[in-house]
Amino acid sequence: MKKTKEDIVLGTIKYICIAALLIVVLFPIIWLVAGSFKLEKEILSFPPTVFGEHFSMKSFQRIFDAIPFLQYIANTVIFALGATGLALVFDSAAGYAFAQLDFKGKNFLFVVVLLTMMVPFQVMMIPLFLESNYLGLLNTYMGLILPKATTAFGVFMMRSYFAQQPHELGEAARIDGLSEIGIFFRIFLPLVVPGLMTLGIFHLMNNWNDLLYPLMMTTETKMRTLSAGLALFVGERSTTYYGPQLAGALISILPLMVLYAFFQKYFIASVATSGMKD
Repeated sequence: MKKTKEDIVLGTIKYICIAALLIVVLFPIIWLVAGSFKLEKEILSFPPTVFGEHFSMKSFQRIFDAIPFLQYIANTVIFALGATGLALVFDSAAGYAFAQLDFKGKNFLFVVVLLTMMVPFQVMMIPLFLESNYLGLLNTYMGLILPKATTAFGVFMMRSYFAQQPHELGEAARIDGLSEIGIFFRIFLPLVVPGLMTLGIFHLMNNWNDLLYPLMMTTETKMRTLSAGLALFVGERSTTYYGPQLAGALISILPLMVLYAFFQKYFIASVATSGMKD
């Protein structure tokens, strides 16, 4: 079918708009990467330039010398992976129970879980801090991980995935003598692997980028995560050095960029979760 002039004009306008939107979205990332390898005077130069005249690694060296950056990375990995792993276990187990099991008060309990999604974290900050301090969990990995062991959103999401699976699978397995734990792990869990992957990515991203929660739960420098450490690093300097800040931000987002590159199909699939039916 031959294209008309109108089709060509509309197609050209569409691609121009897409290209402009792509530039707007990618420009901050390009600026971040380019600025990480620029000298401090080039970052502050006027008129500003995206790329510097000299390629320099001084910003990366300075941030590793100024703060225990490797310790921050290790803390973030332990916190993010530990909290994500526990959340996947508890969220999937609770989601399976709400979707596939029949027990008294199930609907009421699920409504209570959903209601907790409406409570802002700021409301729970002080009680959580006082409780953690009373239990001696401040400045510990256990204190960072345990309060993040499950989320109402994760339970809701996994319930939606489990609800799509036929109840007959569980009934047939029970007739064959398989235990409830066996039914969960051997029958239903393999069927919701895409949902687990999607939820795991959400949890990992949120935990990796979280600032307020780790900042509240850690008062010692050695226990800070990347977000909290970089935030305090900016506030501690009487003289602001933008190069190390850009370098630290680049290092902190690289794992998430790699994660997205390998698991982007799960990010795309996650968009459809809002339309899932029970």
